Amino acid sequence: MIPMSLSAVARVVDGVVHGDGDVVVTGPATLDSRAVEGGGLFVALAGEHVDGHDFVQSALDGGAVAVLGSRPVEAPTVVVDDVTAALGRLARHVADEIDAEVVAITGSQGKTSVKDLVAHLLGRAGPTVATAGNYNNELGVPITVLRADHDTRYLVVEMGARGVEHVARLCSIAPPDVAVVLNVGSAHVGEFGSVDNIAVAKGEIVEGLQPDGVAVLNADDARVAAMAARVPAGAAVVRFGRTADGPDDVRLDDVHVDGRGEPDVTLSRAGRRWTTHVPLPGAHQGLNLAAAVAVAAALDQRVEGQVLSDYRSASAQRLQRLERSDGVVVLDDSYNANPESVVAAIETLRTIDATRRVAVLGEMLELGAEAHLRHVEVGRAAADAGLDLVLAVGQGARGVAEGAGAQAREVPDVDVALTTLRAWLEPGDVVLVKASRGARLERVTAGLLDA
Repeated sequence: MIPMSLSAVARVVDGVVHGDGDVVVTGPATLDSRAVEGGGLFVALAGEHVDGHDFVQSALDGGAVAVLGSRPVEAPTVVVDDVTAALGRLARHVADEIDAEVVAITGSQGKTSVKDLVAHLLGRAGPTVATAGNYNNELGVPITVLRADHDTRYLVVEMGARGVEHVARLCSIAPPDVAVVLNVGSAHVGEFGSVDNIAVAKGEIVEGLQPDGVAVLNADDARVAAMAARVPAGAAVVRFGRTADGPDDVRLDDVHVDGRGEPDVTLSRAGRRWTTHVPLPGAHQGLNLAAAVAVAAALDQRVEGQVLSDYRSASAQRLQRLERSDGVVVLDDSYNANPESVVAAIETLRTIDATRRVAVLGEMLELGAEAHLRHVEVGRAAADAGLDLVLAVGQGARGVAEGAGAQAREVPDVDVALTTLRAWLEPGDVVLVKASRGARLERVTAGLLDA
């Protein structure tokens, strides 16, 4: 956060100061009173079940010096009618005031992994602020921007969407210098109505580019490649993928996966070719790396060779490899799921050296009328991968068991899943845990690690 008096904050957001307007905010903004930093701004949001105004004292005890809220409290406060809108206006002001290059990333899957890779690569060149986890909505994007200051060189922002015009609104908060579209898949298709509508929404990110910006597009995804026609005049297009063949493009030439499921990725660009080891499970990380390298190249950063030797993923529960003392390995990918990402995770599980391979799969949400069919397809992918056991957890995942056939077992809940696994697992087994966030299969991971 750039230092601002509370009166200055009020002018930016069209709010009214209650209390000392000379108080200076020097720390980041936060919605969580437990995560306040010294000098920070506590954003008191009144939700359906929790009212942030009730936690102001906790925020002050943690070091906050002021509050942005919808009513006066016992602290220096800027009062506004719409806290979310005010937060966005404040973030836009900060984005305009600092001299950071903004990288905005969207796609149906892979956003968080690519965001973490981009932040790592750019962090080698200068101070970089990136979205924490997948905090990628109308609250998360401004909170990320408000962690930046005048020293920030790169601001890496993940942008999600649950409808048309969502990404456009996020771009109005943090206008991108580089806009990345990874793919268009079936995630949230139940909300959008069709995959074509998803493409319309994701493409808003390139329409929001700065006049001299760069669109980084997946050449292997026809819907994404077509977004080149939506790039504003004056902006450039860089592509990545196996079919990328332009002079500034990053081509994915080869992916070789080792016994841990981690890929050696061969890329080429502008006549140069190199191989990089990615210390993350999954052959699909090759395309993720190609996207991240394309972003770095668009910002004139040359990243070749073993640039990930010191890389550690900043985001948990994304194919996170966790090893028990008895030799059982858990691949925790429980944060979220859609059909494409589940199939990719199953393929990753298939490539890992193991005595036996187990997939614990829960419901994939927001798939609309296609939900049962898509679960059946995931089950078939598990069967085709030759897995030794597939546990379909919960009624919403029954289609997985139907598709997986003889190797599948339906279990009603997490407790029964854990009982089954504890009786079945042996040293050397590898267990994949994956579902939509609402299924809360992180409890399976926690239970296995406590065993």
